[in-house]
Amino acid sequence: MTPHWPMPAGLHTASAQLPVEGELPSLAGATGWLNSPPLTPTGLHGKVVLVNFWTYTCINWLRQLPYVRAWAGKYSGQGLVVIGVHTPEFDFEHDHDNVRRAAADMRIDYPVAIDDDYAVWLAFDNHYWPALYFADAQGRIRHHHFGEGEYQQSEMVLQDPTPATTWSRPTQAASKPRPTGPASGHRKTTPATSAPRTSRLRAAWYRASLTRTASRRS
Repeated sequence: MTPHWPMPAGLHTASAQLPVEGELPSLAGATGWLNSPPLTPTGLHGKVVLVNFWTYTCINWLRQLPYVRAWAGKYSGQGLVVIGVHTPEFDFEHDHDNVRRAAADMRIDYPVAIDDDYAVWLAFDNHYWPALYFADAQGRIRHHHFGEGEYQQSEMVLQDPTPATTWSRPTQAASKPRPTGPASGHRKTTPATSAPRTSRLRAAWYRASLTRTASRRS
């Protein structure tokens, strides 16, 4: 990576180098894009890439969003591209107008891939909302994190995700049992516990708010 971003105080830890976990998968399965034309791994070469899987009613993702949004604003001028991948859980989350409205309400101005068919989800072999995947400037996945938390360590990866980066790599996410397929693996999760009930309450609230908004506009 060409730019080197100074490491903020308090994030220095020691340990093994970040491994190469694979190549940045294709985003070609997206059924639409917000805030950007379609992006490809080839076109992103030379950029540090952060891919964030989300769905707009997930309470765990909602608590993570301020950090992702802040990283996009802080580092976009220094070579970082944040890509949100909106993979829906509920039927109403397939509505692009709902997704577009939610992205605007939540001040998301970085690129968003609409993943209605779970093609990008499957390309990453992902199983969780929210999930973060970090790719270096050579298009190699160097780190991932499922759920909330570990924001300082995540920012450290963004600052210099190169083979020379050293720090204490979290093991909690890697030790989670992973289901075998998307039908059994759609999970909203925190680092320690899942919260589907809380997320469903959030979903019901947001669906009701959209209905009220539509009623006022009609």
